[in-house]
Amino acid sequence: MSSEPSQASAPAQKQSKAGRNLPAAIGVGVVLGAVVVIGLFFQPWVLVVTAAFAAALGNWEVVSSLNQKRGMGIPIYPAVATAFAMPFFAYIGGGQWLIFAVVASILVLIGWRLFGTKDGMIMSVMGSVFAMGWVPFMLALAMLLFRSENGTAAIFLCIIMAIGNDTWGYVAGVLWGKHPMAPRISPKKTWEGFAGSMVGSIIVAVVSCILLGMPWWFGVILAVTLVVTATTGDLAESMVKREIGIKDMSHILPGHGGVMDRLDSIVFCLAIGSVIFTIFAPVL
Repeated sequence: MSSEPSQASAPAQKQSKAGRNLPAAIGVGVVLGAVVVIGLFFQPWVLVVTAAFAAALGNWEVVSSLNQKRGMGIPIYPAVATAFAMPFFAYIGGGQWLIFAVVASILVLIGWRLFGTKDGMIMSVMGSVFAMGWVPFMLALAMLLFRSENGTAAIFLCIIMAIGNDTWGYVAGVLWGKHPMAPRISPKKTWEGFAGSMVGSIIVAVVSCILLGMPWWFGVILAVTLVVTATTGDLAESMVKREIGIKDMSHILPGHGGVMDRLDSIVFCLAIGSVIFTIFAPVL
């Protein structure tokens, strides 16, 4: 009989914990949002430094998880250091400097690994390249976009598309969600939620483009592309976490989990958004 109250109280305990984390989650969200706004509209270097720290912390989470859960032996110190440097190279020197930074980072990681044990070297190097391409490289691409002529508006649109995708998808999923998109990877993500993300994001993107003096049809293209991109980013991180057997990448952000738990869709949107804005730059 003593086990029944304990089991019955488990959901209440979980809800109580979630309630305690809610103020922290809101506080962290407000602070991060304020930092991004300051960097976008007032002091560009604030955004660059924020991107560098996000790249370093995100890479640390990914590398640490792969090392602890899969024993990949990725050298964490050079991985974090090169991740931190990559957005600076992209913002200061553009595409050529970014290419140099990527090649130099790979050489540093391989060189560092050569002084370790020879067992598992291939997996270590491949894991290093995977982590580098997932987090710091995508954020570095965003810095290339940020330094362009319409960089501030472009980054702003990409971020609100990523956030809007989650918001509209959550609302539509709660109200109408019945058909899971990928039940083995993310059971709560539904086709109805995806449709809600698409409709809501198109409306927001079209209105935003009109207000920013861009063609309305570009908003449709941007929204459709980035909704697919953001959804792919969400599912990609869920797939990685499910594969290595973790719920959150870390607990560094109170109420949110890890840095990558917040950046999963944003880094994909920033990277693909930089490509979209580059392609359509002549007509914007």
